[in-house]
Amino acid sequence: MSDLATLAEAVAVDPLVGHPPDYHVFHQFIERCKALPAITTAVVWPLSEVALKGAVEAAAAGIIEPTLIGPGDAMQALAAKIGVDISKYPIVEAETEAQAATAAVVICRAGNAQALMKGSLHTDELLKPALQRDTGLRTARRVSHVFIMDTPAYARTLLITDAAINITPDLEGKVDIVQNAIDLAHALGIPEPKVALLSAIETVNPKIQSTLDAAALCKMADRGQITGGILDGPLAFDTAVSLKAAQIKKLVSPVTGQADILVVPDLESGNMLAKQLEYLGGAQLAGIVLGARVPTILTSRADSAETRLVSCAVAALLHYAAHPAFKV
Repeated sequence: MSDLATLAEAVAVDPLVGHPPDYHVFHQFIERCKALPAITTAVVWPLSEVALKGAVEAAAAGIIEPTLIGPGDAMQALAAKIGVDISKYPIVEAETEAQAATAAVVICRAGNAQALMKGSLHTDELLKPALQRDTGLRTARRVSHVFIMDTPAYARTLLITDAAINITPDLEGKVDIVQNAIDLAHALGIPEPKVALLSAIETVNPKIQSTLDAAALCKMADRGQITGGILDGPLAFDTAVSLKAAQIKKLVSPVTGQADILVVPDLESGNMLAKQLEYLGGAQLAGIVLGARVPTILTSRADSAETRLVSCAVAALLHYAAHPAFKV
């Protein structure tokens, strides 16, 4: 028997991670939204089939009330082509992607939309006006992105951050990234999320900055500088999601094997991790930007209408978690 055959047999008989039979997370978010009012949402440049259909389906599900921003004639033509009706939705005319993004930010800043949604424009084009310090949607908190994942290979909701906005965050930036993700986990119904601070190893090594940051973040949580979650790190990916791997390495922690949040060292590692789980692990992804005045529904231009629907549901849950007048 070859080495590969031996490995395949071992994995089949004794997997490190348990495998629930099917997707088990995203439908819960959509179900919870049925009891909530739709959130007003500025949809920027929905000029691809999935972008327009995703917004319309989220509206039909009662999750959002969209305002479509872009060239009206082109959006009407696309709607007719793909067989959806957008006649009931307000349209704000914009000739270019930049104009559409700016108009959406103005609408959100004025309080006329409770969420911002990316259509088929590039992420940089959307975020440029949103992140302007004086005229955008910034708050005292650093803006960060979270991938929310539903995968048959993991029994828990899994959040990965930051894989889309902060390229190489320093320790101060990671404090906000972690706190943003914890706040999102609370909104999604995880009262005390377990946060794994990822690196390549589980021990502190002065030559690996991510291990130093992980140790500092854990101590900051001990001192109340980060609240609402249980932090541990540095942890390698396997020990974060596999209790058996942690036992083999003799790691004892309330986080190992059952992490709800994976905090990656930098954007490159996070983006690759999320996409690997999606394309090789069969995970479904939703995306949200946190730390701004309103949630920003940020999906890839290649994402499906279903992914956009779930991302809208996440934004709605996040909005109502921040507004105690509505019980979530």
